[in-house]
Amino acid sequence: MCGIIGVASRHPLTNRKWLDDGCTAMAHRGPDDSGSWWSANGNVGLAQRRLAIIDLSPGGHQPMHHEANRLSIVFNGEIYNYLDLRDLLKARGHKFVTQSDTEVILAAYSEWGTECLAHLNGMFAIALYNHEKKLLFLARDRAGEKPLFYSVTGDEIRFASELKGLMADPGFSRTMDPTALDCFLMMGYIPGGACILQGARKLPPAHALTFDVENGETRTWRYWSMPEPAGVDSHDDEALVEELEALLADSVRRQLIADVPVGVLLSGGVDSSLVTAMAARSSSRVKTFTVGLQGHEKYDEAAFARLVANHFGTEHIELQAGDASPDILNLLARQYDEPIFDSSMVPTFLVSRLVRQHCTVALGGDAADEMFGGYEQHRRLLLLESQFERVPLPVRKLAAATGDFVLPTGFRGRNWIRALGVDFDTELPLVASHFVASERRALMGSNWQTPAEGILKARVPPAQDLLQRGTRMDFENYLPGDILVKVDRASMLASLEMRAPFLDFRIAEFAFGKVPSRLKANSTERKILLKRLCKKVLPPEFNADRKQGFSLPLPAWLKAGPWRNFFSDVLLDPGCLFDRRAVSDLINGHGGRRNNAERLFGLTVFELWRRAYSK
Repeated sequence: MCGIIGVASRHPLTNRKWLDDGCTAMAHRGPDDSGSWWSANGNVGLAQRRLAIIDLSPGGHQPMHHEANRLSIVFNGEIYNYLDLRDLLKARGHKFVTQSDTEVILAAYSEWGTECLAHLNGMFAIALYNHEKKLLFLARDRAGEKPLFYSVTGDEIRFASELKGLMADPGFSRTMDPTALDCFLMMGYIPGGACILQGARKLPPAHALTFDVENGETRTWRYWSMPEPAGVDSHDDEALVEELEALLADSVRRQLIADVPVGVLLSGGVDSSLVTAMAARSSSRVKTFTVGLQGHEKYDEAAFARLVANHFGTEHIELQAGDASPDILNLLARQYDEPIFDSSMVPTFLVSRLVRQHCTVALGGDAADEMFGGYEQHRRLLLLESQFERVPLPVRKLAAATGDFVLPTGFRGRNWIRALGVDFDTELPLVASHFVASERRALMGSNWQTPAEGILKARVPPAQDLLQRGTRMDFENYLPGDILVKVDRASMLASLEMRAPFLDFRIAEFAFGKVPSRLKANSTERKILLKRLCKKVLPPEFNADRKQGFSLPLPAWLKAGPWRNFFSDVLLDPGCLFDRRAVSDLINGHGGRRNNAERLFGLTVFELWRRAYSK
């Protein structure tokens, strides 16, 4: 795990200081080592901060060079199948002088060129310079676990793991992109390759890019896509359970490989408990961690986690996070290059900071919900469809419009009433919307343009049924735009490497290409296939129906006390970007049947981010 940054230009560059400054700005991503390199003519520069995980010797230092083929690389992430690839490439005549997965990537590129990406199983952001072809090659992993921002201006491209790396250059534009901001206010994150700042982009998941240093041409392409769902549900259920078990076991086995201490974050829920079960098969010395929030027993999962830990005989450590202060948002707002509405960024960071005291790598259960129908909204979508699909669409549209007009912001169930107005056969209800168009205009001004709904609807993938559309939409948008951003930035701030065994691309292809919707969710149950695996591998007394996850008692905190005061001070400040009356309505309307906690959290984080990044 590292932070990478670099530049390539058609012309020699005289301003090299920003590269070192940008690398230093990401020191938290790699406290163990740093390095930089410039080409002989000064038109290509690469730099990296290293968190040493594989091959702790100086041999793992980056930038790394492949002298025989004139290649240079900086790389953030882990290649989980690097040992298999190493053996394959050795058999093809490649020589290795280190034990690192970085050198394996260099050899793989030397062997297959940009097609090497098809051979990599891992999480990664790669920047590789081909000296002979004078070509910079950038690539990001299939799910988007590792971030990669870039900016193309004139005859030059710059890139960095975090936006603050690019912003180390005082001349970098800090003008906000209004379309990206509108998407943020609606979705709570910024999807795809868009960026909150004009002139910058994110390389989307499963995409690669080349920049030709000789002519300045840029080419971007998608190198992996989710498989199309099987047209006929002909799979044997038990065979699918066994296949998932084998895939998850192999993924966990690979992700336990490291030259530093490794642990598992065990909440006692389905996903992390399955990861723990598979880890116990691969190692007799598994460390598991459970973190409780002091003074909030409702959010304490220790008893559930203890049951699983005792069953598998793990070395179990129970930690307590102190009561969270709203002041922590100043730190997190600066860390998150693009703000998100997700208040679980706070406990995710607190957990990462505590676990980092015991290990350098931690495995978790992220992405199982997106692939296997684990969110409550998946079940509710199917319940909505089953109850209202026979009601004529014009009638449902009228009911949705009436609810949208009558019910206030934050009214519980409002988004579900609005969802009645969609065609369940072809569309997807936008039930996770934070602010509708009229509310965004109230926040930003009557002339504010509101393209977010159209952008999000255009991103809805075509699929055979409502659940397929929902899970695919979550995997391609919410997962990389919110969940993986939250986990990467929070864990990296603590210099902890988080790994997600469910994001092995073989499991993703299995989930979307083989598992029928009936084994994911229905109107009464979620993650059906995963629960069947639980019955097979977890203790009989395990409760597979509970769903907790990392969260804060934010709605209660915002009724009174320091959190409410903090949010009010930030959002009602005269310099705040948002309309004072609209914000006051949100604050005063919170409580009872109205829950504006996540909305207020998102607006506050954005305003803190804006203050930090406008300096």
